[in-house]
Amino acid sequence: MDMGQRSTRRRSAWGCAAAAATALALALGAAPAGAAAGGHGGSSGDGAPDLQRYAAGTWRSFEAMTDPASGLPADVLNADGTTSVQTSTTNIGAYLWSAYVAQRLGFLDRPEMVARMSKTIASLEHMERHTASGQFYNWYDHHTGAKLTTWPPTGAPLTPILSSVDNAWLATGLRIVRGGVPELARRAGALYDSMNFGFYYRPGVNRVLFHYVPDTGEAVCCYDTVVSESRIVDYLGIAKGEIPQRAYFGRWRTFPDAPCDRYGFQETKPIGEWKRYFGVDVFEGSYPYNNSRIVPSWGGSMFEALMPALFLPEERWGPRSWGINHPLTVQAQIHHGLTEAGYGYWGFSPSNTPEGGYAAYGVDGIGMDPNGNPSNEDRTLIDHGFAGCPGRDPQPDPPPAAYTNGVVTPHAAFLGLRYAPRETRDDLARLARDFPGLYGPYGFRDSVNVDTGHPSDAYLSLDQGMIMASLGNALGGDVLRDAFAGQDLQRSVRPVLQAEEFVASPRP
Repeated sequence: MDMGQRSTRRRSAWGCAAAAATALALALGAAPAGAAAGGHGGSSGDGAPDLQRYAAGTWRSFEAMTDPASGLPADVLNADGTTSVQTSTTNIGAYLWSAYVAQRLGFLDRPEMVARMSKTIASLEHMERHTASGQFYNWYDHHTGAKLTTWPPTGAPLTPILSSVDNAWLATGLRIVRGGVPELARRAGALYDSMNFGFYYRPGVNRVLFHYVPDTGEAVCCYDTVVSESRIVDYLGIAKGEIPQRAYFGRWRTFPDAPCDRYGFQETKPIGEWKRYFGVDVFEGSYPYNNSRIVPSWGGSMFEALMPALFLPEERWGPRSWGINHPLTVQAQIHHGLTEAGYGYWGFSPSNTPEGGYAAYGVDGIGMDPNGNPSNEDRTLIDHGFAGCPGRDPQPDPPPAAYTNGVVTPHAAFLGLRYAPRETRDDLARLARDFPGLYGPYGFRDSVNVDTGHPSDAYLSLDQGMIMASLGNALGGDVLRDAFAGQDLQRSVRPVLQAEEFVASPRP
């Protein structure tokens, strides 16, 4: 199950960008930011052989899962080398940006990268999509590019949908090709320009749809939290002039702190205040966690908070919002894994369940979902209560011994590389050392049960794509951010991020 199924089946001093870049460069043995040509830290060379090795293995997984004729990656590569039939728009975007990273890091020469991307783009140019919006459907056969109407291998009926966030990740890959590969810029740009993200925008609620069902006309509304991977839709739509800037402020930071009958479902009562940006009233709320204040995601997962920051310098453009919150999110994941749950490892996001299946994992204390996104298969949850609401008294936090069958996914740890480089590398080294089979020729498998030591039997192309993006930026001098965050984004999105001040803080 990939991002498409995630999106449709679920529902300060800390933030100084220069300091973060310098810390990363020093940890990797590279020059500080700005010392290399182009103002980046440059390649870390021999200073980070572990990261270079991880990147090489991860790229091999993409080589193994990509059909040589269509240039489309499978959704899943199994440990035995077999692949799924299906692919999604997100998978295809992840493959494009991963090939770009692979060339930058020396795993591909440029002619091979261009040839690979050209095949992918040729398939996209001929794949069926929604005429009115230019949006792609969610699932295709990765061998032929045919739209899927039954789910392989069961043959169960599958209703084709248009997913806003999955199309946005495809557009992200196309935008990187347009900005970084002149040989294919015209073709990638034509596809990118034809995708209308204003199609998803609903002015009445000032937010974008989860997805649209062309067969029935059903519009499933809406993404309503800002700490969500889906904010990439807002960024792209704003940059293209298809979504107004005010849409970014239509999302909740937290739900408000009252009244009980509307918002008392939250596991933690937020602390915050109302502010106004671009004509929109925003409740700037945060949750107390580990003596800090964090703006939570829906499920408390790493990819919700940090995936867009792989491509957009959010912590620089929003120093009073993301510049504070991103490092706090990483520290919360570390605290949960090492102290609160006592696993000895960290990195929690939706992923394969090691024994089979798929689940939404996260740090429950920094998530808004009232059903909880736990970090373990046994669903150990917190409930900090909601003061002033009947029946919502706080419950004692579970002890570490209660967190049995914890599930750590390496891609979540990689997302912390920019904000906690040394802790990230140490965590990944422990995972590779302590769990036989988790790390191998194709890089890291998708997850591991840290109690039993059982690793997942699969590699998911989306999660591998997040690993490649993290490593590409770390080892290649923010190569993906450079290709993605062009002048149109700087003109239209940067002022939006600069305006906001979260109530997040490294202090209570």
